[in-house]
Amino acid sequence: MQLKNQGAPSPQEIELKLALPDTSIPRVKCLPLLACQAPSQHTLVNTYYDTPEGLLAEQRVALRLRHDDGQIVQTVKTAGMGGGGLSTRGEWEWPLEAATLDIEGLKGLPPFAAIGPERLAELAPQLETNFLRTRWEIEHSGNRVEVALDEGEIVSGQHTTPIRELELELKSGHPDALWELATLIAKATPLRPSDSSKAARGRCLAEQHWPLPDARSPSALLHRATLALDAWHDSQREAHLAAAEDSLRQLSAHPALDKTLREFARQLTCGLDSHGQPDRYFGPAALALARRLNEPGALS
Repeated sequence: MQLKNQGAPSPQEIELKLALPDTSIPRVKCLPLLACQAPSQHTLVNTYYDTPEGLLAEQRVALRLRHDDGQIVQTVKTAGMGGGGLSTRGEWEWPLEAATLDIEGLKGLPPFAAIGPERLAELAPQLETNFLRTRWEIEHSGNRVEVALDEGEIVSGQHTTPIRELELELKSGHPDALWELATLIAKATPLRPSDSSKAARGRCLAEQHWPLPDARSPSALLHRATLALDAWHDSQREAHLAAAEDSLRQLSAHPALDKTLREFARQLTCGLDSHGQPDRYFGPAALALARRLNEPGALS
C-alpha cells in the first residue's frame, strides 16, 4: 500500500471550490487561461462509506472508493478548515486491486485511531457521486494548480442533486495562486464560492436536513451564507435562501468591516437573483472578501 504523501505527518489538500450556474459551464471551457492546453477527461464513479448511524459523518471524515478509467482508489478526507470556498484538509489515498475497502489500511490513519475494528467492520456504501471531470493543470506565477470542472450528480437514498462545480487544487506553490486564478475566472463568468463537499451534500440530501451554524463574526457570517446557498440549491427550500440573504445583510452591516470590505459585502447583498444565482459581480466580490477574511490575523 502506498499512501499519498507517505512519510508526511499530515498530508494535506488545499482546494478552492466554486459552484457554477448552467450557463457558466461552456464559458469556463472557453477561458483563455485554460484553452491554451488540451484538457483530460475522466468519468468518475465514487462510492462513499459510513456506518449505518453515520459515525464517520459525526467525526467529519469522508471515506470513498473511486473508479477512474479502470483504476480503483481509496481516499480518506477530513473536514476542511477555511471558508469562502477555500479549504485545507487532511487527505490520504492509495490504489486498490479490487473494489473492496482496505480496512487494514484505515487502521493506521489518524482519523481512525480511536475507532475500534468492530466499528470498521460496519462500514457500508451510503451514497454515490458520478460525474465527468474535465481537468487542466496550469502554471500560474510559478505555482502549479489543477483546475477540475465536474458535471454530474449526487445520488443519496431516493434523492439526487446536480454537480456543477469547479475545483482549484494547489499542487505546488502558494495558496494565493488559488485566489488569483479564481478571481480571473469569476471576472469572466458568474459563479459563487462553495463550502460544502460532495460527501457533506450527499449526507444532507439523504437526511433531508441542512443544518446551518450560528454566526456573529464576519468570517462566520460569510461561511453561513455560503453554506445556506449550497443548501438552497440542493433542497430548494426557501428558508435556506432567506438564511443566506439574511447572513449577507448582517455581514454588510457588521461594525468590524472597513470601508473596502463593507463595499464587497454590499455587492453580495444585491448580487443574487430570485433563484439564488449570482450575477457577474457576486463572484469577484465574494472571493475578495473571503480572501481578506482568510488572512492570518484577520477578523474571525
